[in-house]
This record gives sequence, C-alpha cells and structure tokens, in this order.
Amino acid sequence: MTPLRVGVDTGGTFTDLVALDVETGRIETLKVSSTPENPAEAVIEGLRRLLRQLGRSPQDVEGLVHGTTVATNAILEKTWAKTALITTEGFRDALEIGRQDRPDLYDFFVEKPEPVVPRYLRFEVPERLDYRGRVLKPLDERAVEAIAKQLQDESVAVVFLFSYLNPAHERRAREILQKSFRDPIVLSSETLPEFREYERTSTTVLNAALVPVVSRYLEALEEELQALGIRRGVRVMQSNGGVAGVAQARRLPAALVLSGPAGGVAGAQFLGDLTGHKDLITLDMGGTSCDVSLIRGGQPRLNSEGAIAGRPLRLPMLDIQTIGAGGGSIAWVDAGGALKVGPQSAGAEPGPACYGRGGAEPTVTDAQLVLGRLDPERPLGDISRLDIEAARRAIARLAERLGLSLEETASGIIRVANANMERAMRALTVERGYDPRDFALLAFGGAGPLHAADLAKALSVPRVILPPAAGVLSALGLLTADAVLAFGQTVLQPLERADWRLLHKIFEEFREEGRKRFREDGLPEERVAFLPSLDLRYRGQAFELNVPLTPEELADLPKAQDAIKERFHAAHERAYGFAAPEEPVEIVHARLWAVGHETKPRLPERRLTKAEPHARRPVYFEGAGWVECRVYEREALYEPFEIVGPAVLEGRDATALVPPGVRAHADAYGTVLLRLLG
Repeated sequence: MTPLRVGVDTGGTFTDLVALDVETGRIETLKVSSTPENPAEAVIEGLRRLLRQLGRSPQDVEGLVHGTTVATNAILEKTWAKTALITTEGFRDALEIGRQDRPDLYDFFVEKPEPVVPRYLRFEVPERLDYRGRVLKPLDERAVEAIAKQLQDESVAVVFLFSYLNPAHERRAREILQKSFRDPIVLSSETLPEFREYERTSTTVLNAALVPVVSRYLEALEEELQALGIRRGVRVMQSNGGVAGVAQARRLPAALVLSGPAGGVAGAQFLGDLTGHKDLITLDMGGTSCDVSLIRGGQPRLNSEGAIAGRPLRLPMLDIQTIGAGGGSIAWVDAGGALKVGPQSAGAEPGPACYGRGGAEPTVTDAQLVLGRLDPERPLGDISRLDIEAARRAIARLAERLGLSLEETASGIIRVANANMERAMRALTVERGYDPRDFALLAFGGAGPLHAADLAKALSVPRVILPPAAGVLSALGLLTADAVLAFGQTVLQPLERADWRLLHKIFEEFREEGRKRFREDGLPEERVAFLPSLDLRYRGQAFELNVPLTPEELADLPKAQDAIKERFHAAHERAYGFAAPEEPVEIVHARLWAVGHETKPRLPERRLTKAEPHARRPVYFEGAGWVECRVYEREALYEPFEIVGPAVLEGRDATALVPPGVRAHADAYGTVLLRLLG
C-alpha cells in the first residue's frame, strides 16, 4: 500500500482531518466534533474513522502533522502551569509594570491582565551585567540556592538583565536549581536572546508556563497514537507557518499559539501557488472564530512581536487577525437595542440551536439554515441532521425583541457578522496602504465560502477563490508546510562600524544549532536551507525592519554593507512613505531561518464530464427575497464548469454560496473562482 500523510487541525467546534496518498495525490477528508476537555480524544477518534473510511491500517501513516489550540487555550483560559520567575535584583515587578502604552487612551477604567506569575513567586537575585554583557556584580549563588529551597512544583523562568549578551549567569543559576529541582527551568537567553526587557520577560514566562501543559498533551497524544498503531513521528505547526518536531515544540511551546490558524495560511499559500494567485486576502471562518491574513507576492506577512490576551509574545509569527465571528457566534441585542454578533460562541457543546445538543441561542449557522443556504439533511462533521425548527425558534425570539420578521432578523445576523469580518480585513489592507482591489479573496473553513461573495463585494475585491476541501484547508495546509526553526540575537551595532567577525560567529552558531535540531527530528541535511537576515533601523528609532541577506552577502558582509543599506532605505520608504539616506543605520538583530524542505502534495487534475444540479430550493437574499437556486455537488465541479448565480455548491466539509449575478467557474484541481460582475 502507498504511504499516507495525515494533517489534523483541532478547532473550537470541529477537528478536521486530511489524509493524503503520497503517490497518487488522492485526498480524503473528515470532520468530527472537537472535545474541548481533552482535544486528543477527537484526534484519535477522527483517525480511527478516517482510516476505516479509507480501508487502510495505522501502519500506512508515514507522518502526522498537528495544528493544536492547547497552548492558546491555556493562555486564554489561564490554565497554564504554576510558574516562578527568578530575575535580577530590582526587577521583580518589571513583568507587572510593563510599558506605558494604554490599550485605550480614553478608557480610565481599563484593567491590565494579571501577571502570569504572582508577586509571591517572583524572586530577586543579586547579580548584574552591563550593556555590553560584562559582569558588574557576580551571581550570588547562595541566593539562588535559597530560592531553590522555596520552590515546590513550579515551572521556573530565569530572566537576568542583559543575559542576551552573556548567558553565563542564567546558565549557572539553572545548574544550581537542577541539583534539587526537576521541573522545567526556562532561560530567557535561550527563549528570546534579544533586548527589550519587558517583552523578553513576558515571552520567557509564558514559555515556562506552557512547557508542562504542552508537554503533557503531546506525550499523551504520542502514547495514544502508538496504541492506535501509528508509530511515525508527529510534527506540530508553529505560529511562524513552519512545522517542528515534538522535541522543539516542547522546548518552545509559546511558538504554538497560532498553530491552528497558521495551517490555514500555509494551505492558502499552497493553493495560491497552484492557481497562479500570489496576492491573497485569506478568510478562515470556522465554527468559533474567523482568522484573516494577507499573502503578498506569494509570501505571508510575518510579525516579530505580538500579544495574546494582552500579554506580549515576541516570537516570529504570521500576521493573523482573529475575531469572534464564526458559525457558532451568538447573536444578541445590547442595552441600546442594537443587534450584535459574537464574540461569544456556542462552541462544539452545546453548539448552535440547530445542532440539537441543547443550544438555544441564535447563531450565524442558525441564520444561514433559516435563509435556505444550508440543507438540514447535509450537516458538517458527525452531526446527524440540522434541526431547522430549533433554529427558527431561536431566531424568532430575537426577531420579537427587534420587531423584525424572521428573514429580516436572520439577514441582519449575517450582515452584522460580515461587518465584523470586513472591519478586520480593512485593518489588514486599507489601513496598511494596500488596495483590496489588487487581491483575490481566498475563503475557507466550514463557514467561509458562505460569506465570501458578500465580503468581496463590500471590499471591491474582484475575485473569490473557493479551494477544494475548503472546510478542511487548514488541515491540508499542515501537509504543505516546511519545517522551520527561527533564531535571533540582539547585536546593536552601527552598520558602518559593525563587528563582522562577531556577526559571522553568530550566524555560524545558528546554523550549527539548526543542523543539530533537524538531526534530532530525523530531517536529512540535504533538505535544509538557511535564510539569514538583519533587523535594521535608523539610529534613535524604536522599531526596526527586516532585510534579507543573500549567501554572497553573508560570505562577505563588509563588502555587502552598501547594498544592505540601500535595501533598508527602500524597505523603509515602502513601509513608512519616506527614507533618510543621510541618517546612520544601526544593526539591531541578526536572524536566521533554518528551513527543512518537505515534499509538497500533488493534487490530481480532472476534467468535468457532466455537472447538473442535483436539487433546487429557495434561498433568501437581502433585497431580492426568496429566489429559486440550483444546488450542485461541490466535489463534482471541475473544468470547464461555469455558471452565473444564484446557486448553492454543497460539499462534505463546506457549503458555498454564489449570489445572483456572480459568475463561477472551476479549474482542473476543483478550485472554484467567483468573478463579481458590475
């Protein structure tokens, strides 16, 4: 039998699985309801059903890639491990003081998130390095020994001032702690060897708090996979859009906070390359939330810093905007009588009213069902059928409060949900100087294809791409991602007077560490590439821009400095609208991405023999009322299929809506392209 690769993406409502036959390119998909109390249950049950569906054995699985919400949920739900912080004397409260910036200038009652580490578990140690990493005050080892005696079952973060320049004190503190203490000890010089004390402390503390949580989950998952008969290595999607082995995921679990959404961006990038669309707005709308991102020139945008639940997390991550707008988002009326949708969600349990699991609140999915866009007999996942009467009752109660008809209320729910998503998409495009008309909208997730055409019209986006297996594209994307390790080190030197020997040494150490970690994960060295870069800024600026280096430039950095400087000026003008060539340029960080190239899936090409609607039914469109629509089997649509809406494209993992006047055609891979007319 030919080998299988499996992608598993755990979402708030559904767990999506995709099995890829490595030789034929055949794809099999499955959705099962998520099990929030123990996400591994849905993963294992889904794998059993998927293999049974394929008539294959667990031994046929040569690799499994997982997108998980375990790290994210631990932070959002504050279920992280009990954590202690050991820091330089005088800096005990840096984690709580933070920065002077305010999330809302005019909110006088804003509350900062509580620190991950309570004050009684924040310890000070006499020691001090200067801004060059030289020892001003030696480490007080007896103080570290005294702290070790006070610790019990905590995870420990060690963050000393200027340790990114000289990690000796942090490493010695770990040696002392390890004599009497076995719980995770996380050093800032290994987690984030960069300046900006508050962000480094916050990131290290979050990482330490997540190590036990993520390690327990991955260990339990590996045990259950082995019991099932899957004995090949598991890889995990990271926030930076690359996958990592379990060892790396345990070492740096804070890099998994966008694990699930990152799979969707990877899948969108793969489909964009396949269809020739390099500039994409991606819309991943599932049951609980909606994730929006931007792909420009075939490359997703990256952030070097972000935050989760108000807590800074300074690690490379995809630039993804997440909002509470999913199929399970609850519609409600505020104190002023205005209709709102989300961010509260019905989740997997009890789910929307139409799931028949006890949910009574009206949701976006209930509205789509009432408007005829969904077939009650063709639900997603493992739900037997959708209860349209329960959906009508839920929306009728809301309609009574609003004084509107059932259809007007359901349409209003869709319109408000669309407005929430449109706002997020404008923030990523218009507010950053990008014209949405230059992009195509790639919509996926179980609910995305139902909303895509309306959102494209609102943003004047001319094309919508509906990928095959749209409802499980995040799981497919896991199988398209390369293995990635990201390294960084603060340098803080003038470009014209840089210590080039030091920079060469830093990059060589990055390469050696990358080779070592990839060997641990069993990745052959011939498939590994290294992508060096420098973060640069004008002297006196607070933020920097990343400038890639070519292999030739890295080999002779002194000779390349003029070309590097010119590229920085061009990048600054592109980002901020001006450049200042007369200003001195400063190197802030040296960075290296180690990329282990994975074999990409090959989707089979097909041509359509016949495409006739298998049903017709009335669908409600705002402004037009109930309109008779043709209903097509989504999985049967290939080139040269072409129609003009209205139509409904029903799939096993997602349903798409083609509004009146919108032209739809399919390509040889089963991708449907919508062109908005007029």
